[in-house]
Amino acid sequence: MRGIMRGLAALLLGAGFLAGGPSDAWSETEVDVALVLAVDVSLSMEPEEQDLQRQGFVEAFQSPEVHDAIRKGVLGRIAVLYIEWAGAAHQEVVVPWTVIEQPRDGVDFAARLSRSPTRRVGYTSISGAIDFGRGQFRDGAIRSLRQVIDISGDGANNQGRNVTSARDDAVAQGITVNGLPIMLKRPDSFWDIEDLDLYFRDCVIGGLGAFMVPVREKHHFAEAIKAKIVREIAEEMPQRALVQPVQAEPSVHCLAGENRRRQRMGN
Repeated sequence: MRGIMRGLAALLLGAGFLAGGPSDAWSETEVDVALVLAVDVSLSMEPEEQDLQRQGFVEAFQSPEVHDAIRKGVLGRIAVLYIEWAGAAHQEVVVPWTVIEQPRDGVDFAARLSRSPTRRVGYTSISGAIDFGRGQFRDGAIRSLRQVIDISGDGANNQGRNVTSARDDAVAQGITVNGLPIMLKRPDSFWDIEDLDLYFRDCVIGGLGAFMVPVREKHHFAEAIKAKIVREIAEEMPQRALVQPVQAEPSVHCLAGENRRRQRMGN
C-alpha cells in the first residue's frame, strides 16, 4: 500500500495535478496535506473552553504522535494554517501557512500559537469559516495531495449563507471538511441545540474520508484534538467518504441556528 501511494504521489506531482498552482515560494515545498484549522471564537465559547481548545492544538503539534504521523507520509511534510472565526464577517489568520517537516517545525508552530492572544466575537458562521478556509488554499498557492478544513466549534451556523451550501462547494473542489463538535456543557441557552454531533455529521462535514470527533469531557479535549490531527495527516487515503454531501434528508435540521436567530429577531 505504501509503495502504491508513493508511486501515485510521484505521478501526481510530476503531472502537476496537485491542489494549488505553481509558486516560486512553494516550488520546493509540496506537502502531503494542506490543513486549515478553523477554530470557533464566538461568544458561546466560554474562556475556559477557549483555553482548552487552544492548549489542545498546542499540545498536539508538540507531540511525538503527530511528528511521527507527518514523517510517515508520502512526502513527509504538511502545511498548516490556523484561523479563528465567529460571525460571517469575522475570520482571522492567527498563524499563517507553515510547513511542518521536522519535530522542531511542529514545536515552533505550537510556540507561535501559544503566544497569540484569544478573543471572543459575536455570532457563529461555520459557512463563513469554510468559505474563508477554501480561499486560503487558492491564495496560498499550495501544492498538496489533499486539502482539509478542520472545523472546531460549539454551536450551529446562525449567520451567513447556509452551511450545507458552503460544505458542498468545498467538497466539489476536492476539499474534505472534518469536525470537532465541542459538547462540554448541556444545552442551556437560547442559541444551543441538542445533538450538536449529529448536526456536524449531517450539515458540516463532507468529502473523501470526512469524519468528526465530538468532545464531551474536558479531560478528553487535548487527546481528541491530537487523535484527529493524526488521522487527518495519515498517509492512507480512504476509499469513500463517511458522509456523502448529497443523500437522504438529514436527521438534524441544518437551519437550526438560523431559525433561532429569526426567532430572536422576531421574524
